[in-house]
Amino acid sequence: MRDLVFVGYLGLIALLAFKRPFLFTLIYAYIDIVAPQRLSYFLLNSVPLSLIMFGLAVAGYLVNDTKTDSRISPRHFVIVLLLIYCGYTTSMADEPIAAAEKWAWVWKALVFAAFLPLLLKTKLRLEALALMLVLCASTLIVTGGIKTAAGGGGYGVLVLLVDNNSGLYESSIISCVAIMIIPLILWLRKHGTIFKPDWRVNLYSAALIFSCLLIPIGTQARTGLVCIVVLAILQLRFVRFRFILLYVFGVIFIGIASIPFLPQSFIERMETIENYEADESASTRIAVWKWTLDYVDKNPLGGGFDAYRQNKVVYDIDIVDDNGFITGQDEREVVDEGRAYHSSYFEMLGENGWPGLIMWLIIHVGGVWRMEVIRRLYNKRNREDEEWVAPLAVALQNGQIIFLVGSLFVGIAFQPFVYMLIAMQLGLDTYLARRRKEAAFIPITKGRLKLAQKPNLVSK
Repeated sequence: MRDLVFVGYLGLIALLAFKRPFLFTLIYAYIDIVAPQRLSYFLLNSVPLSLIMFGLAVAGYLVNDTKTDSRISPRHFVIVLLLIYCGYTTSMADEPIAAAEKWAWVWKALVFAAFLPLLLKTKLRLEALALMLVLCASTLIVTGGIKTAAGGGGYGVLVLLVDNNSGLYESSIISCVAIMIIPLILWLRKHGTIFKPDWRVNLYSAALIFSCLLIPIGTQARTGLVCIVVLAILQLRFVRFRFILLYVFGVIFIGIASIPFLPQSFIERMETIENYEADESASTRIAVWKWTLDYVDKNPLGGGFDAYRQNKVVYDIDIVDDNGFITGQDEREVVDEGRAYHSSYFEMLGENGWPGLIMWLIIHVGGVWRMEVIRRLYNKRNREDEEWVAPLAVALQNGQIIFLVGSLFVGIAFQPFVYMLIAMQLGLDTYLARRRKEAAFIPITKGRLKLAQKPNLVSK
């Protein structure tokens, strides 16, 4: 019965998409993020759903969309270059079977990230994608937030829609993404036009943000706590100078006041951030990172996807007593094999070497820089029809900074959700560049153009 509901729902919105082909892109995003095929027993699992929707999205663009408004940016080329390079490292991978399995979904994420900005040619499309990303992520976040508030959760215990540990269903990944989208939620609440700001939008936005903050508690993922701290720091830029101390003390007070309401298991796990020498999980990560540096020293081009499977690490950890304190006695030796990188930076380095890491950093650090350029440019223009631009650039920039910090501790270098945010950055950048170029000239006679004195950027 549940399969029939999902098939009926997808079939209905697919029919609507034949009239507005851009909707195929949003449907693909929904399938890639929520993965309804995981909720299905048979019907959706038996067909390559995401591949079909991606093919329809491309066909809709080729047949029904205006190509003249599409633009590309330098980061487009870097994404394509990274795609080609990952294909090369996969062909030379140390673990060919595992590498082929990861390549099967990585190439889709990179191709979609390069294709999607070509479609984002209006403000409405940018907003529609932002809304789809937030709502799809909220499908998992609201579920986890309700369970956490009801007293459920725990590390490796909190089940979202289904008992699955891949994609956004993995605890550390959803903890990072939940905090990443908070700036985007705030932008939609204030500047959204699909759901115009009113008390209902404000209420749902507040409830969703609260759920986002509950996810790190429910999953007990240390990455989520780090991301919350980064978000609090980023919000300082919007606080007036005379209120900075008030904001800092307010954040500290809320943090301290919330401690009595937090599960004891959550507090104990967060304490391992400080005493990482006695935590086997943290010590393993550090040992794997050291192994990766040694490996890349001998293999500067990387070992292909999942090259970590060949590692063997030996390290010592401090012995702790029943109360969690280091005893000061002799250290205990731990031997581990085939442990994952648990860091996007070391994931890129170990799998794709220095060239892959450099390209990956250009894509992400370049995004932070370009959003800052847009923010500064459109803060100065002070036009009513452009009020949404700078806040969107800030939201995308803050989300990416949170990702860059959170990904230090979780291997999500090729997470499709993040590449959709990058595609939004590219789409916003190229859209604004096209509108500035169009507004720089006004027609005076047939076949002649004149430089405009006051550019008028009108949002489509």
